[in-house]
Amino acid sequence: MRRLAIAPAAAAPALALLAAGAASAAPPWDAQRAMQHIVELVKITPRSIGTPGHERAIDYIVRSLTDDPDISVARQQWSELRDDGTPLHLTNIIARLHPARDRRVLLGTHYDSIVVAYKDPDARLRAAPMPGANNSASGVAVLLETARVLSHEPAFAGGVDFVFFDGEEGPLALGEGDPHWHALGSPHFAAHIDASYGGGSRPAVAVILDMVCKRDLRLKPEPNSLASAPSELHELWRIGQGIDPAVFTDSAPSPPIGDDQVALARLGIPSLLLIDFDYHPWFNTTHDTPDKCSGASLRSVGLAISRFAGSYAAH
Repeated sequence: MRRLAIAPAAAAPALALLAAGAASAAPPWDAQRAMQHIVELVKITPRSIGTPGHERAIDYIVRSLTDDPDISVARQQWSELRDDGTPLHLTNIIARLHPARDRRVLLGTHYDSIVVAYKDPDARLRAAPMPGANNSASGVAVLLETARVLSHEPAFAGGVDFVFFDGEEGPLALGEGDPHWHALGSPHFAAHIDASYGGGSRPAVAVILDMVCKRDLRLKPEPNSLASAPSELHELWRIGQGIDPAVFTDSAPSPPIGDDQVALARLGIPSLLLIDFDYHPWFNTTHDTPDKCSGASLRSVGLAISRFAGSYAAH
């Protein structure tokens, strides 16, 4: 992802956040299970395009999703060329909970990782793999555990598409370290969305997760999200503040950030990004490891998106 220098001209005004009411009974969202997903994914570092860990990460995600008969899993595979002619082979993973239901929420994240720790304070380690516990594995962990929870929730009335995007870190797998960065997986998904849905209903709303596991996680409304989905963001923050007001802060919006929510918003799908981009001094270094992560942070985000999806399913 990349922090954008200029906010969209049509950005909505700052969000007026409401005090949340009493939270409903918490579903059995297991923070330890989510943390274990991060540990297992970091073991197969790097997970960037073209590395052995990339295919192993795909297999891990698919294997974690296919135990439940209510979830169907598909691999959206394609190839494209990097500017230097290098072929890139990419795979989006699309897992659909209750695929026959028309009213759908998309919950997405990326699973590819930065290829090298180019921001490491030790110059000798800047060619070493970047573990990506937060910047890569954290969103995957939240979605895998949320999928498990919602698939066992009998009162959940709608459908959810859990989409694991490839190539979010760009064709060089350097994210913000690439001056010509652009996401690959989410634009491909957006360009072929009608084929993915077989002519059925597109998602009513999309929520994208990135970098959501650090201790003292602080999420702020993101300007592109405010422009795309102001009422949906307001509702998610209302739910989130009822769960953990320290995570879903009532502070001013963050700087605008280009991530996988942008391609979906361009289709007219109300699209939100949950991210804490303030990850100094570990951002894209060899120190982005599981010990920097918090199960409590993962759980707060997971509960919030679970309840948000439930509220939209009930409409």
